[in-house]
Amino acid sequence: MHEPLRFIGKVVEGTVSRTADRWLLSVTVELPDPPRVRRESQAVVGVDLGVSALATLSTGEKIVGPKAYADALAQLRRLSKQFSRQMEAAKVRAGLQPGQPLPKGMPMPLSQNMRKTQRRMARLHARIANIRADALHHLTTDLVQRFDVMAIEDLNVAGMLKNPSLARAIADMGFGEFRRQLAYKAAQRGKTVVIVSRWYPSSKTCSACGYKMPKMPLAMREWTCPECHTHHDRDINAAINLRNVAESSVRSSSPVSA
Repeated sequence: MHEPLRFIGKVVEGTVSRTADRWLLSVTVELPDPPRVRRESQAVVGVDLGVSALATLSTGEKIVGPKAYADALAQLRRLSKQFSRQMEAAKVRAGLQPGQPLPKGMPMPLSQNMRKTQRRMARLHARIANIRADALHHLTTDLVQRFDVMAIEDLNVAGMLKNPSLARAIADMGFGEFRRQLAYKAAQRGKTVVIVSRWYPSSKTCSACGYKMPKMPLAMREWTCPECHTHHDRDINAAINLRNVAESSVRSSSPVSA
């Protein structure tokens, strides 16, 4: 390396990869396990993931995700249509009829304009991924710096992506990547991630008295408990319930770590 490491660790390997038209070097470093200091009083937070807000905390904070894909969708569609037109023109030059599928085994020569459009699409997809990853890194780093125990729901992301009305928005938020980042950063700092069952009714259980609403459609963003009359923001209430589960787990001294 050009300069010595600025921390205690050992370089294990380096990997060169290409994203769009950029070359990247990823370096794997082996670090010693962090000291686990168990404090008598631990800061606990519940984190409810969603679409309108990427994360709602039991503290009442709402973190809005960048929605990078949604913001770039118009440009992606324009580039995709442009590439399709270029592809049809290339087929005609190759002697095929407009709209005729490319015969099996026939290579399609890419023009300079087609390659240019491909590179622009690849760069845009890479930019979307970078914006999303950067937002998630900021959020997960902030959480592990502020809290000792973090509770999140065991979301069925694959199942959620099958919902045609929500799939694009859910994919844009990067729930799976959020959990991955939170888990490894918590492990690095000796913090704990509590995974709460996806079947736990965090949204429709009153965090004040425990009453459970029989039904709660997704469109209902606020509700009032018919038992204790506490008015709830749906997401904040869910986050508080997740925090309560984590606090119970901490008190029992047997938290489930991610």
